[in-house]
Amino acid sequence: MKKLLLRWFDNEYATKKSQIKDPQAIDWRRIVPFIVLHLGCLMVLWVGFSWTAFWVMLMSYLIRMFAITAFFHRFFSHKSFQAKKWVARSFAVIGTAATQRGPLWWAAHHRHHHIHSDQDGDAHAPKHGFWNSHMLWFLREENFKTNKAKVKDLSQDPFLVWVDRHDMLFPVLYALLLWAVGSVYAAVFPTAGTSGLQWLVWGYFIATVLLSHVTYTINSLSHVFGTQDYETGDESRNHWLLAVLTLGEGWHNNHHCYPGSARQGFKTWQIDISYSALKLMAKLGWVWELKQPNPVVLNKKRIRSRA
Repeated sequence: MKKLLLRWFDNEYATKKSQIKDPQAIDWRRIVPFIVLHLGCLMVLWVGFSWTAFWVMLMSYLIRMFAITAFFHRFFSHKSFQAKKWVARSFAVIGTAATQRGPLWWAAHHRHHHIHSDQDGDAHAPKHGFWNSHMLWFLREENFKTNKAKVKDLSQDPFLVWVDRHDMLFPVLYALLLWAVGSVYAAVFPTAGTSGLQWLVWGYFIATVLLSHVTYTINSLSHVFGTQDYETGDESRNHWLLAVLTLGEGWHNNHHCYPGSARQGFKTWQIDISYSALKLMAKLGWVWELKQPNPVVLNKKRIRSRA
């Protein structure tokens, strides 16, 4: 049991002990927490519903989605803006609590994706099948290890390296925090009709499953459904609904056209909540140098209809 816990909570130990016999095989021992995450949603049958729990779930979804979209993606993966160290590190922790592995692992895979987008080397290309692109790819043995060669810049920060190494620790701490705060809230406001367990189920299990699968759609659906405004050499597409659900990531064709931009909704009507939040943070002095798409590049890559 001790060895199994180490495999879950210490990625360096897991990497040293792992003997990959079949790179495409699902690592069933390591994905037990992923399975438990989904099964945990069934506890809603016991804890029921309350509006307090609903709002906790929504806030839990939004803050961690922002951490993934604005920081794991736009900051750590693409360096599309600058941020104070305490801000970057705080959102590294919050993003890791979203249960999508650590910042180095996430950025390394995403950088690899941009190099091989929709090609054979793209681990989550839709052409390999919906379920593979949606989630099976990160459950396979070959994709558990963090490719530090692709994130040498991020590896210079020992804090990020430590968080990435112990990424499972943060979802557990976050879940316990929700349970504890929910228990206190229920004791102080008994008329709210909630409990610590209800906060745990709605704030962690349900919110995390929703957050996770919505995020996965950028791999599985954003290269299949939607429109293409720019020639990017791949199948990336824009879809307004995915953009709303992911706080701006659904403008995926835009992103593949100009990956280094902090703004992904290039047109005024293209809602990009993460970018709007970053602009607010810029006014507070927490982030700066929000990179914008180059109009010359956009014009060159723009797909013009042929009459």
